[in-house]
Formats: sequence, structure tokens, C-alpha cells
Amino acid sequence: MRAEAFYLSSAEAIASVAQKMPEELGLVAYWAVAETQALDDDAWGDLPRLAQGTGCLGERMANVYRLLLDRHDSALLVAADAPQLDRAMLSRAVRWLSQSGARLVAGPTHVGGFWIFGGNTPLPEHAWAQATPGNSSTFNRIFSAMHGHGDWLVLKALADSNRANDLELVCTELQRIDAPTNAQRCLMEWLEDWSSLKSLAT
Repeated sequence: MRAEAFYLSSAEAIASVAQKMPEELGLVAYWAVAETQALDDDAWGDLPRLAQGTGCLGERMANVYRLLLDRHDSALLVAADAPQLDRAMLSRAVRWLSQSGARLVAGPTHVGGFWIFGGNTPLPEHAWAQATPGNSSTFNRIFSAMHGHGDWLVLKALADSNRANDLELVCTELQRIDAPTNAQRCLMEWLEDWSSLKSLAT
């Protein structure tokens, strides 16, 4: 139950950052929903929705990326467990991709994955196979697989939340944000309460 509560709060925190972006950047935020039956769920009612499609993580990411490029000049995929994203990072990524020429952007996690990936150019199908969850070399493999398909911007590393022990670092990084959104503040409070309960239980 707590894992689900964190996931939903984390996703809402990320969406709140996208919704606060300056209008002139032209950012349009979507929920990319994994389960077809969940597309009409109230949890995802505040933004337009895209179906991820079927297959492994890389295949679903490739599908969402293609759908977004069909509608927009560039596409950004943000992991639902990186709520410490801030407006400066997102703005930097959007501005980078809005420039001329083929461009790619990614942000690594501290354990070797990635929390954001985007581009303004079509990418080879085989390269997406490198997007495997829980692998300490995923970021490096994605970077290598996409090499030569555009100029890169690499954003700073963030903590992800694959395990309960990761949440303390996620909370610490949230606390460093200069101007957190209300949803990010609520998540910080939730994490602080969770940490207090965890300490009492040990």
C-alpha cells in the first residue's frame, strides 16, 4: 500500500513540475499509461493520456517516443520515480531539444539507470532494447546505442527509488529544490513521516 501511495504521489509531483513550466516553452505533458484498462482511471485524469503499448520496457518507451514525435517536434520521457526533477532541469532539456539539428538528452541515476530521456529525431528500434530496468549499466548502454544519432546533453544524476532504502536520498534531493511545487512539498512531508515511522519500527 505504501509503495502504491509513493508511486502515485511521485508521479503527481513530476506532473506538477511540467504543469508549472513557462508557457512559451510549449511543453505539453501526458501520462504514459502501461495498463490499457487503467487509461480511464481517475488517477490519470488531469492530463492527456497515451497507451504505452505492449512489450518490454524498451519497446514501450520506443512506442511512446514515436507517438510523441508524431505530435510534437521533440519527445521527453520522465521516470515516475524521479520526483526531485525541478523546473530548471526540465527547462534546460526542453530548450536543448528545441534547437536545430538532431539532439538527445538524458539524465542518469546514481545506480546506473536513467530518470529522463528525450530527443528530437527518430531513433533505431534496436537501440531501445538497452532500456532494461534494474541494471547498473543501463545508462551507459543506452548512451552507446544512441551514439551518432544526435548531439547529447547529459543532465545531472538523481536518486531513483527502486527500493525502500532509496527514499531517504530521494527526500534529501527534494529538500534541495529551490522552489518546490505543492505536490513536491506534500511528497516531502509523506517521506519524512515514513522515515519517522521506519525509525520507530527499528
